[in-house]
Amino acid sequence: MAKVTIGDVAREAGVALGTVSNALNHPERVRPETLAIVNDAIRRLGYAPNQSARLLAGGHSKTFGLVLPQLNHGLSLQIASGASTEAQRQGYSLLIATANGDEALESSYTRYFAGTQMSGVLVQASSADLTRIAPTASRVPLAVLDAVCDGAGHYVSVDCAAQGSLIAEHAVSLGATRIAVIGRTMTPQTTRRLEGIRAYMELHPDVALDIVDHGEITQAPDGFMIGRHLATQQGAARPDFIIGLTDVLACGALEGVRAAGLRVPDDIAIAGCDGNPLAWSCSVPLTTCSPTGYELGRRGVRSLIDQIEARRTGTEDASENHQELVRPFMLTRASTVGRTTMQASDATGLNLGTFL
Repeated sequence: MAKVTIGDVAREAGVALGTVSNALNHPERVRPETLAIVNDAIRRLGYAPNQSARLLAGGHSKTFGLVLPQLNHGLSLQIASGASTEAQRQGYSLLIATANGDEALESSYTRYFAGTQMSGVLVQASSADLTRIAPTASRVPLAVLDAVCDGAGHYVSVDCAAQGSLIAEHAVSLGATRIAVIGRTMTPQTTRRLEGIRAYMELHPDVALDIVDHGEITQAPDGFMIGRHLATQQGAARPDFIIGLTDVLACGALEGVRAAGLRVPDDIAIAGCDGNPLAWSCSVPLTTCSPTGYELGRRGVRSLIDQIEARRTGTEDASENHQELVRPFMLTRASTVGRTTMQASDATGLNLGTFL
């Protein structure tokens, strides 16, 4: 059986060759009714574009690459969901690679995606060192996710300071008199969360603030031990609100408080800070502050689209800094107020349904 060509598709659909080409490579340029006719012809004939020939001719594939540090955190899963949905909406495919926490492998995947002539690359940064990623931007559009940087490039990040501020505001609004913040500031994200907490608490000097600089942020057992220890403090030394810099630590602390014989939230209210659904296995549903990872992925793809257009029109300025901060929102649950509500902050247009 002869191989189906683009000419066969054009004849079957009753359109010009250029229309089929646009339908395959720039669907946004084709009227919806025409696009439907062309796609129907492609399905009937079983046409498959020759991507290898297209790349050999110097083109780019209609594909974005997404490099994730790992898939054991809800943020990465949400980023993948948002990026995939937006890429498809824009007529692109998305390939995902996970580096399993290996920075060298992360760099390798990023270079590989750029070298295969993809249309653009998204990278969720695994550390504050972005120098190993930046050179990729000279070859293909690049957007770095979950990173704040004042250097040249395109960055999309959660407003982590706002996460801390929102959680602190929630604690104060519930009448907390002594707040304990637990967890080591091991990452730029946790550092900024703590900065947000401190900044808000400066407005409320009447509320005691204890910073417990202990606990690996990915270890629930550390949170358990800290929570149990805090629950055994006597009198005014015992906090009535605990904030974990990560949800993993907060869930551990919640179980530690309950193991000490206290009630959550009646005796001690507890909240996380990073909106990680994979950590929500607590016996009491955990209040947290969502980082809207779906929106990070969606806006990352939009950044790539903008860069593609800037390169096409010759308006790109590689020396500029493009930093976008995504505002988080509170997800209030039984660990602080005994009921489940959602308080959206600047969440207009967000697909919150993908959060859980």
